[in-house]
Amino acid sequence: MRENRPKSRLLAFGSAGALVTATLIAGAVSAPAASADSRHGQDREARGAQIAAARAAKAGIDWKDCPADWGLEKPIQCGWVSVPLDYAKPYGKQIKLAVDRIGNTGTPKERQGALVYNPGGPGGSGLRFPRRVVTKNAVWANVAKAYDFVGFDPRGVGHSAPISCVDPQEFVKAPKADPVPDTEADKSAQRKLAREYAQGCAERSGAMLPHMTTPNTARDLDVIRAALGEKKLNYLGVSYGTYLGAVYGTLFPGHLRRMVVDSVVDPARENIWYEANLNQDIAFEGRWKDWEDWVAANDAAFHLGTTRAAVQAKWLELRATAKKNPIGGVVGPAELISFFQSAPYYDSSWVPVASVFSKYAAGDTKALVDAAAPDLSDTAGNISAENGNAVYTAVECADAKWPTSWRKWDRDNTRLNKDYPFMTWANAWMNLPCATWPTKQQTPVDVKTHRGLPPVMIVQSTRDAATPYPGAVSLHQRFKGSRLITEEGAGSHGVTSLVNPCINERVDSYLIGGKLDTADVTCAPHATPKP
Repeated sequence: MRENRPKSRLLAFGSAGALVTATLIAGAVSAPAASADSRHGQDREARGAQIAAARAAKAGIDWKDCPADWGLEKPIQCGWVSVPLDYAKPYGKQIKLAVDRIGNTGTPKERQGALVYNPGGPGGSGLRFPRRVVTKNAVWANVAKAYDFVGFDPRGVGHSAPISCVDPQEFVKAPKADPVPDTEADKSAQRKLAREYAQGCAERSGAMLPHMTTPNTARDLDVIRAALGEKKLNYLGVSYGTYLGAVYGTLFPGHLRRMVVDSVVDPARENIWYEANLNQDIAFEGRWKDWEDWVAANDAAFHLGTTRAAVQAKWLELRATAKKNPIGGVVGPAELISFFQSAPYYDSSWVPVASVFSKYAAGDTKALVDAAAPDLSDTAGNISAENGNAVYTAVECADAKWPTSWRKWDRDNTRLNKDYPFMTWANAWMNLPCATWPTKQQTPVDVKTHRGLPPVMIVQSTRDAATPYPGAVSLHQRFKGSRLITEEGAGSHGVTSLVNPCINERVDSYLIGGKLDTADVTCAPHATPKP
C-alpha cells in the first residue's frame, strides 16, 4: 500500500485489479549481494553517483518561477537536476528531476541550509512541501526559520520522467471487480489483470523499469544535495520516505547531517516488500476497528450504531449492497475500500468518512458517489493517480525478489483474509504484478550503521496501519545512536505534521539545535478528532 493521495486513490500497496487506495508505506531497494559480480555492480554505481554529484555541484540549479500549471505559488521557485538513468553508466542517458524550494523565513544568520522532503509512496511527489511555508503551517514555522524547504518529484514521478502502465482513464474506470474473491474464477480474473498490468508497464515504460529502485532514488537524493550546494543532507522522510532515508543513510552515511524519519517501513531485507504488505493487512484491521470504536462512541453525530459490532454490520451491509448493485452505477466494493481505507490511514479522514457513511445510511447516496467514484473529467488527477500507482508498482517490484508461486500468494492471503478481511485481498491484487515482473528484481540493501552516520530521529505511532510499529524498532536497532519517539495509543500515518507538543518540540529541537533526548521517549497521543 502507499502513502499520500489525491482524491481518487489512497496510496495502497499496489493492486492491478482494484483501484485500491492506500498510503504507500514501503519502498524497495537494490543492494550489494554477496557475489563478486554484484559487488562490482555496486562499486560502479557508487562511482557513478560520485561523478553525477560532482557534475551537479558544478551546474547548480537554475531557479525560476514555477510553471503556472504546477500549482506552486510565488515565492516558491522550481528547477531541474539531471541524473543518470543508470548509475553504472554515469555518462549515458540522463533524466531530469523536478525540484522546488522556498528560502528560510529567518535571518541569513539563522539559516542552516536545505531540508529535503519525501512524502512516501513510492510514487508520492514532494513538490508541495514548500507550501507549508506559504500556508503558514504553524507546526513547521520554527524549522522554516532555519531551513530552505526543498521538495522533488522522484524518478518516474510527476514531472520527473514520469512512467505509466495503463491508460489513465482506463485505470480509474469503475466499478472494478470486488477484490474479495468468491470463486477460483474470480482469482483467475484478478491474476490475468495483474499479468496484463505488468506487461503494460513493460510496453509503456520498459526502458525505465530496471532503474526504478530505491537505491537509485537514494543516489538521486545525493545528486540533489550536491546541486543545492549542500555538503551534507538534512532530510525529512515519511512512510516510504523513511525507507528511502534508511537506504540513503546506509549508502551515504557521511553525507547526512540530520534526518527525521516518520512512520517507518521495516527495512529488514526479508520484509521488502512481500512481507511488508502482509504485515500491513494485519495492522489495517486493527486501525479499522479503532475507527469503528470511535464512530460508535460518537453515535449521536453519525447514527451508525453504539458498538463496534453494529458499525461493522452497517459496513458489511453497505458492501453487500454495492456488490449486488454498484451505488450510482459506479461504486462497488473496490471503490468503497479505496475511499474507506483513508480512515485507518489518517485521523484527518475520520470525520469526513464517517459523515459520508452517515449520510448514506440516512438515504443520501450522492455524497458517497461524489466521494468514492472516479471523476472522469479530472484528466490531470487521473494521470497523476495512474502515475503514482505505476511508480509504486515499479519500485516495489524492482527492489526485491517476489514470490512467483501463485500457490504461495493464494495460501498466505486466504489465511490472512479470515481474520483481517478489510484490506488483505485488495492489497494482494495491487502487488500481484510483481509475481510476473518483466525486468530484473534486485536484492534489498542491508540497512545498517556505517562510519559517519549521525544520530537519526525516528518518530512512530503504535497503532499505525500503513507502517506497523515494529518497523520503527527495527530501524532503531540498525541505526546506532538513533532515538525513537513513540506516540502511544495513536495511529495516524505521518506523525510529525500533527499537533502534539511532545513531538513537535522535539523535532524542532533536533532540526534546529541538533539535540536529541538522552533516551527514547514515549509521548501521549495527539487529540482524537471531534465530529
